[in-house]
Amino acid sequence: MLEIGSKAPEFCLPNEDETEICLRDLAGKWVVLYFYPKDNTPGCTTEACDFTADKKAFEDAGAVVLGCSPDSPKRHQNFIAKQNLDITLLSDPDKKVLKEYGAWGLKKSFGKEVEGVIRSTVIIDPEGHIVEVYRNVKVKEHTKEVMEKLKGLQTLKKIWS
Repeated sequence: MLEIGSKAPEFCLPNEDETEICLRDLAGKWVVLYFYPKDNTPGCTTEACDFTADKKAFEDAGAVVLGCSPDSPKRHQNFIAKQNLDITLLSDPDKKVLKEYGAWGLKKSFGKEVEGVIRSTVIIDPEGHIVEVYRNVKVKEHTKEVMEKLKGLQTLKKIWS
């Protein structure tokens, strides 16, 4: 389980264009890394569209938004094209990163306990530390909640610096 203040687990995953994206290459930036179950499903589409709609605000705050699911880069390309998304989606078919970030495990789905993606979001500071973790995310208004938290964390960081 991730702990606030701990170093974020390093990762390198292909994006929708099969370009490798590594956490180490994002050093110096805030990273909003969200994990979702499946492209082109209702909740995942809403979440991706909301992050796309708020992308400029995240960029203005110095943050990079990355979505991550077990879907392939090709499926991500189709999802991006179909929904007109403007965010980077990472492919983790082996679920290695999902597991390292605690976003893979047992969850309730339609009243049954199944293994799968636990909708989660992690905020990573410019030094690579976990500063916020959201588990079992409810999609509605989630991006607004993340943005408010990000701005609060940035304000605290300025005060402490």
